[in-house]
Amino acid sequence: MDAKDDRSVDDQVKKTSKSDTHAEPSETGGKRKRLFNKELRCMMYGFGDEATPYMESVDMLEEMVIEFITDTTLKALNIGKKGKIHVEDVIYVIRNDPKKYARVKDLLTLNEELKKARKAFDDRQMLSIDQ
Repeated sequence: MDAKDDRSVDDQVKKTSKSDTHAEPSETGGKRKRLFNKELRCMMYGFGDEATPYMESVDMLEEMVIEFITDTTLKALNIGKKGKIHVEDVIYVIRNDPKKYARVKDLLTLNEELKKARKAFDDRQMLSIDQ
């Protein structure tokens, strides 16, 4: 994929994102905002869908994502301290799914490496400023 394709996808996402910010009635009768619309469309395109997938497909996928996040969050809330979610609680919830568990461990390891790198960078900057 070349830069022209990237721009066309980005342009298409920008064109359609203005109409995506309006609230739509959900199954519960309330109003809901499309939270992950742009990201899901880009992910769908990256996995082989059209540059502008059907909105019904995006909406269905978004409902599934929100349901997963909600279920995982509620399970994690029931495990740990009441009213608080810790990383360990989420890890406990997904411990039986090897793919999710491995991905979470990778992301947490990467996060720690980034923290260390930022700290080392900040320390070097402070040393160069002091001199």
